[in-house]
Amino acid sequence: MLHAMPSIRPLSPELVNQIAAGEVIERPASVVKELAENSLDASAHRIDIEIEQGGMRLIRVRDDGAGIAADELPLALAPHATSKIASFDDLTRVASMGFRGEALASIASVSRMAITSRRAGDDHGTRIEAQGAQTPRPAAQPAGTTVEVRDLFHAVPARRKFLRAERTEFGHIDELVRSLALARPDVEFRLLHNGKPVRMLKPAADESAQLQRAGDLLGDAFARNCLRIEHAAAGLRLSGWIGLPTASRAQADQQYFHVNGRLVRDKSVAHAVRQAYEDVLYHGRHPAFVLFLELDPAAVDVNVHPAKREVRFRDARLIHDFMFHALRDAVAGTRAGETGSGSFPPVMVGAAPYRRMENEPDPFPPRQFGLGVREAPVDAYAALLDTRMADSVPAAPLPDTESGEAPPLGYALAQLAGIYILAENEYGLVLVDMHAAHERVTYEKLKAARDSHQVRAQHLLVPEAVAVSEREAAAAEEYAETLAGYGLELDRSGPRQVTVRRIPAMLDGADAAQLARDVLGELAEHGNSRRLEELQNELLSTMACHGSVRAHRRLTIPEMNALLREMEATERSGQCNHGRPTWTQLSIAELDKLFLRGR
Repeated sequence: MLHAMPSIRPLSPELVNQIAAGEVIERPASVVKELAENSLDASAHRIDIEIEQGGMRLIRVRDDGAGIAADELPLALAPHATSKIASFDDLTRVASMGFRGEALASIASVSRMAITSRRAGDDHGTRIEAQGAQTPRPAAQPAGTTVEVRDLFHAVPARRKFLRAERTEFGHIDELVRSLALARPDVEFRLLHNGKPVRMLKPAADESAQLQRAGDLLGDAFARNCLRIEHAAAGLRLSGWIGLPTASRAQADQQYFHVNGRLVRDKSVAHAVRQAYEDVLYHGRHPAFVLFLELDPAAVDVNVHPAKREVRFRDARLIHDFMFHALRDAVAGTRAGETGSGSFPPVMVGAAPYRRMENEPDPFPPRQFGLGVREAPVDAYAALLDTRMADSVPAAPLPDTESGEAPPLGYALAQLAGIYILAENEYGLVLVDMHAAHERVTYEKLKAARDSHQVRAQHLLVPEAVAVSEREAAAAEEYAETLAGYGLELDRSGPRQVTVRRIPAMLDGADAAQLARDVLGELAEHGNSRRLEELQNELLSTMACHGSVRAHRRLTIPEMNALLREMEATERSGQCNHGRPTWTQLSIAELDKLFLRGR
């Protein structure tokens, strides 16, 4: 039986606002986000956020910003009314946090909301309640604005049923305040829950105070084990802090990326970060970072997500490459003995929270290849790399130092269990895993030798046809010259097919079809691919593992000191090729505690 189509009719303003609220207001934290961003746009220097019952009973946000004129308060509650944009040109260059003009109207449609505001110079404040007659009336209020949101989702009980426990909802609010406080260190934030202070964050004027705030919000381990980033190029500026590889985390729970002050998520940026850390992180670990990207507002579209969590870059490939190179160079510059932004000795510098599995062999085994690369004898690559694998630590002269001044890793004292080097520096005791350390030193030398020579390519005996998508086939044509520089020759032989004719000689034995798919998949998605370099690095890593000093081999004091000096001069030497730490520090104070000594 056919049913007649209902007639088209306009939706009521209340229903329109509730639909908008469904897109913008997911939970109490969404309300806090919209109100706090409005406060920041009003040039507030202090924002107080009071929460009751996880935000379900009360959300009160008070600021000392510019305030709202009394005659504009009713308009502030109207849908799509805003002071932040006036034309399409403004929409293409959004510089404010909030701009859609629907937040207050949406919140008011699903709660009981009141706004009290006063501009500097006014005799008194003005209050308006979203429900009822919406008639402004005088009220006591210091300069700034206070927004009260009570009984969230009382008008839509079905939405309220989807909220979690009070503790969970407040946890989302606390995380939001943390991200806002990281993004705006110049603003004072106060967060209270059920009348109890949770966050009391004073403004941070200089870089040291900003790092201290980051430590207060993310923990002292982050503040003492991070690197300061300052990089600018091509109209882009990146600043902030990145965690040392040896201070990685089991979850990606301390990753904050801001675009022009707005906290966002972006797949291209996440990929760039993973690539920058790929050579230094243990499998399954995640770096911590607080990063700020500044660029022309016209180069980024912030109007692609109702809650403004995602953005779209006009040139995503430029952003990806800029982020990758900036972070990779910063991570590559880390050396054993160097510290992060905090005061030395840092917490667990060189000692990631890694625990060897029960059945994991020691010393560490060669890395396994995902594409079936054969383990060839090390000597087979000597001609290609023009380098020789060392079977012992090269003797290196000790550095010239001033009287009483020791190098970062100090001087060797002894060897323990044929595995660890014990050294003394000005802070106390240094312990070095000699195999892991020499493995990294050897690996970096092999990579440098590889990069100084043109990559040799090897023709396949029988060219291999590979089925791919149209985008991937187009990428093979577009990036043919780039791929040839890496020794990979791909010809587009059909709308959805490429033919592999040559692969890098170093990857002899690899699955050519899978290699082509991996490379083209990354090219189509991100505009570049480092899969070839990754595979070559895996092979060099295995070579370095076999060519490094083995565990239980006795070294002389000069050999140990030579290894320490090599570590201090080698990039990424704080961790071995598998992401495990190569050294750690025990301060004199820590040693005193072990023996109950007082100083």
